[in-house]
Amino acid sequence: MADIVVYHNPACSKSRGAVAILEERGDAAEIVEYLKTNPSRADLERIVDAIASEPASDEPAALVRKDKRFGELGLDASDYVAKEQVVALLLEHPELMERPVVFVGERAVIARPSERVLELLT
Repeated sequence: MADIVVYHNPACSKSRGAVAILEERGDAAEIVEYLKTNPSRADLERIVDAIASEPASDEPAALVRKDKRFGELGLDASDYVAKEQVVALLLEHPELMERPVVFVGERAVIARPSERVLELLT
C-alpha cells in the first residue's frame, strides 16, 4: 500500500470518520493536523493538483470551506476559484481548508463523506 496521509482536523466529524475507516481497515496513516502545522505553499499546490485528478476531479474551489468563518471574513466565493487564489487564501486562513484531505500516494480526495476515502483504497 502506498503512503497514506490525512490532512486532519480532530474537531471535524467527517475528518474523524475518515481516520476511523483507515484504522478499522488496519491502514496506517500519517496524520497532519493542519491547524497546528499549517500547510506550505507547496503542500497546498500539491493538494489542489491532486484533488483535480482522478478519482476526485474536484475544482480548486472545492478545497475552500464556505462556512461561518468564510462569511465573517467578508469573503466572496467567486474570488476563490482558481488554484493560485485558493492557495493564497489558505496560506492566510488555513482554517478555511475543507477537510479531511486524504492522500494515497499521489492520489487524493476530500473525504466528505468520510467513506470517500475508500475510493483511494480499491
